[in-house]
Amino acid sequence: MRTELCIAAAQPPCVARDVPANARLHAQVVRAAGARVVVFPELSLTGYELDAPPVDPADLAPLVAACAETGTLALAGAPVAGPSIGVLAVDGDGVRVAYRKIYLGAEETAHHRAGDAPAVVEVDGWRLGLAVCRDTGIPRHAADTAALGIDVYVAGVVDRPEDAAVQEERARRVVTDHGVAVVIASCAAPTGFGYDRTAGRSGIWPADGSAPVRAGAEPGDLAVASIR
Repeated sequence: MRTELCIAAAQPPCVARDVPANARLHAQVVRAAGARVVVFPELSLTGYELDAPPVDPADLAPLVAACAETGTLALAGAPVAGPSIGVLAVDGDGVRVAYRKIYLGAEETAHHRAGDAPAVVEVDGWRLGLAVCRDTGIPRHAADTAALGIDVYVAGVVDRPEDAAVQEERARRVVTDHGVAVVIASCAAPTGFGYDRTAGRSGIWPADGSAPVRAGAEPGDLAVASIR
């Protein structure tokens, strides 16, 4: 019988372009969260720096070590080979590219290539569909990802404070349309390309449509919930 899944949506501080420093910050979150899965915002390992080079997995050793110690799967945002805006799946065994963002924003297309397919990671019998920021605003993305047979739709985003309500709207639409839980990790730290202020307010929306668990607007806040 499948057990409940403890999942966290994190919004750590971020040091622009400093992957080793951000890996250490991610590792601190993993150790503090007490969750089986920790989801991080878009490009969390570099900040929203669209011209940053792909992340070297060797720089993520502190995060790999934290995941090994805690039995955690971290889903971290990073530029990856392509170049693309990616989601890295990090656990005690190492680092792999789990997903490449499909629906790029206008500025992003000057620096990155779009991914070509939705993706799922499986954890303890739970199937997590992956998304990055603008993906969540495209109903086809959720539909194509849900068609893979998912239990949870997971996204890392960077939004401005005035767009926090958009996260809520998109999350509830996915819950209603597809009957799955939604997790959004939303950047709360100042970051690049005009995002001097960001929304935070990461959240976990249950599949039954009940009230979400939300973080605050500050860097370092965390939303944690068990999905049943």
